[in-house]
Amino acid sequence: MSTFQKLRQEERETRKNLIVDAAMELFSQKDFHKIGMRDIAKRAGISAAAIYRYFPSRDDVFVEALVRHMLIVEALFEKNIQDGQTSLEEIALLSVDYLLENKTVFQMMGHFMVTGQIQPKAMDRYNEVQRRFLDLLERVHHQTEVGANSRLVTHAIYASITGVVMAFKNYPGRSPEEIKRHIYRLIRIISSVFATGQIPQDL
Repeated sequence: MSTFQKLRQEERETRKNLIVDAAMELFSQKDFHKIGMRDIAKRAGISAAAIYRYFPSRDDVFVEALVRHMLIVEALFEKNIQDGQTSLEEIALLSVDYLLENKTVFQMMGHFMVTGQIQPKAMDRYNEVQRRFLDLLERVHHQTEVGANSRLVTHAIYASITGVVMAFKNYPGRSPEEIKRHIYRLIRIISSVFATGQIPQDL
């Protein structure tokens, strides 16, 4: 790749980052269905026509944002595994921390999970990275005695973790600290049941 081509590629990536960041900002302020490509382009400081050079649809923009965050979580998983922190509970709590600290990301995940409304090409990209995430989770729970159908159990663990966060992240009348503490307790129960078949005594 020539120096000129490299500069063009870097410029393109910079523009894509601006667009993704703009979309995330808007999503933290508006409902998903109220955000259009023109809104994202305006927030990113580019023309409505130019945004389509980088992303063919709104779904592609938001999926790219999700993918980038999932890659961050994947890197955190890998680091924990390398550091020997490989229990299901440790990995599950790491996931919870990330989702609670990045609420816009989780809201976006929830939109796609609940509605299932996403462009086919964007869905392919999302599924590709989600499979890699599930592969990592599967590596962790191989140490548990959870039955023969490993992938199916991995899906159950993933659904349990995200379901707990979705159900209790806005627990009425509780402070953020109380909510986090409650979610932690539930995750400890889930992790223990999947890993040992037992509910932990010291809750």
